[in-house]
Amino acid sequence: MIPVIDFSKLQGDERALTLAQIANGCEEWGFFQLVNHGISEELLERVKKVCSECYQLREGRFNESTPVRSLNELVDRESQGEAVKKLKDVDWEDVFVLQDDNAWPSNPHDFKETMEEYREELRKLAEKVMELMDQNLGLEKGYIKKAFTGDGQQEAFFGTKVSHYPPCPRPDLVDGLRAHTDAGGVILLFQDDQVGGLQILKDGEWVEVQPMKNSIVINTGDQIEVVSNGRYKSTWHRVLATRDGNRRSIASFYNPSLKATIAPAAAPAASSYPKFMFGNYMDVYVKQKFEAKEPRFEAVAAM
Repeated sequence: MIPVIDFSKLQGDERALTLAQIANGCEEWGFFQLVNHGISEELLERVKKVCSECYQLREGRFNESTPVRSLNELVDRESQGEAVKKLKDVDWEDVFVLQDDNAWPSNPHDFKETMEEYREELRKLAEKVMELMDQNLGLEKGYIKKAFTGDGQQEAFFGTKVSHYPPCPRPDLVDGLRAHTDAGGVILLFQDDQVGGLQILKDGEWVEVQPMKNSIVINTGDQIEVVSNGRYKSTWHRVLATRDGNRRSIASFYNPSLKATIAPAAAPAASSYPKFMFGNYMDVYVKQKFEAKEPRFEAVAAM
């Protein structure tokens, strides 16, 4: 099981122990779950409700989507005696992204109000987590946030990816989401508490991120790996397609501004990673998301 950390204990006598648990989650796992994180159960229940209702309105569209058509074609070829291999270029996922400046679903009627409130709470939680990372890494308070905002000159990017992974008739032939590391900074996931499927790669083995009611899963992206000079590694993870259940996944990303310059906090002589502009990294990442991350760092170093 990945670490489960009681966030409320930061306020009491167990603060040092809780900080150590967070350090361990970042250094040894790249993933951990927060409970008692300060986001109300009432708000989380509303988020579940509006996201599930939104998917129900989109479900017919998913049935006409590329993943469904590709899988159906593959199964048809198999039924005709052809040997087939697992699909490599699609994910069994219905997804849309919420940003401050893009169009949001208008139905259900309370979707926007609920998700605006939720995103604001997640943004504040991300900044708290980054301050704890600062402390554990021996950096000044606010160091990571300053790095992500060009010392306050730009806005950090904050996006929320709302996904559902519908029941899949042939999970042996397609992934829910292919294995990858996340490009950005701190990722905060409100995952389904009934339907599993999220796995991380730990010591060469895939380990399930156990469903847990009203927890927030935290993971570190590639930019935290760079800033920490490799002390906090971004972790490979994937989502399995399943025959039963409809997995809900709401992932929020606190990422650098595209214009922010990212570099290790360590002295240059001790740095293991290049210095680069995050927008350049994203240009590389979108083409190589499902491939090894080391060539991405090499590519931006050469720019």
